[in-house]
Amino acid sequence: MAATTAVFPVAAGVPSLTSNYIPIIFAATLLKTFYAATVFGAIANTNYEGSIKQAGDKVIIRGLPTIQSRKYVNGQAITFDRPNPATVELLIDQGRYYGFEVSSVDLAQANVPMVQKWGEHAAMTQKIEIDKDILSGIVASPSAHNMGATAGLDSDDIDLGAAGAPLGVNGSNILDVIIDAETCLDEQNVPDDGRWFVIPSWCKGKAMKSNLANASITGDGTSILRNGRLGQIGKFTLYQSNNLKTTTDGADKVWYSLFGQKEGLTFASQLVENAVVDNPFGFGKLCKGLQVFGYKVVKPEALGMVYMKKAAEA
Repeated sequence: MAATTAVFPVAAGVPSLTSNYIPIIFAATLLKTFYAATVFGAIANTNYEGSIKQAGDKVIIRGLPTIQSRKYVNGQAITFDRPNPATVELLIDQGRYYGFEVSSVDLAQANVPMVQKWGEHAAMTQKIEIDKDILSGIVASPSAHNMGATAGLDSDDIDLGAAGAPLGVNGSNILDVIIDAETCLDEQNVPDDGRWFVIPSWCKGKAMKSNLANASITGDGTSILRNGRLGQIGKFTLYQSNNLKTTTDGADKVWYSLFGQKEGLTFASQLVENAVVDNPFGFGKLCKGLQVFGYKVVKPEALGMVYMKKAAEA
């Protein structure tokens, strides 16, 4: 955007010197960018991140075998199982990069550290895009008992919304929805610790205004602007995000609101390259960063989804 010179008003008959003598001054402080809060670092474990070094790496995650417990009476023969542990493959098959150039003239004349500030901005933008990739990529991965109109391993009657019939959410039922999601995980024997629920911003407003939420949500010293953490409702740590996947179902805009427990989703990432090099084709610097990553739902029973839309208040 080209700079424009502000013309200060002058009295009639007095010449304006703005165009010829008053310089344009660029502020040394950059205009702040409002970033979307990311949540993938809070909802996924990174247990296997230390095993990767580059794109194409494959991490074999070993599970526990099934070993039966049998009744025993004195003197009976013992049956021995031959354990066969299951394995899950985590493939580092995705990557994102950024690159920009800065001329030597601009570097010499600028009154802000462009390489540092622009690099920080690029890294934050990349983090947001990875967050979107993950939140969109896992919506079809939950156990069938943790989503749909007949959710619940034992209940079979919990409505979490389904294609063609998204669940309408408003201030009157938002806490019911959260409790229903909690019940789904309870029926799957998912541990209480590390549970999370990611909701869209408009849904956060519904929860924060409810009477029960005012009594149940507890805060901490971590800024919501950093990771979207709202507090605790029941067994869930509640997060807000503008990066959740959305779709259109009929005339309704629908959000794929996710919940789960941290052991259900694993994420691994490696910053392969982050460099500032001389531009071989001109005067200046080339700045680039490459990050490879992979994620996988390793325990579908520990992941759930509410297919929700806004509903009018009762």
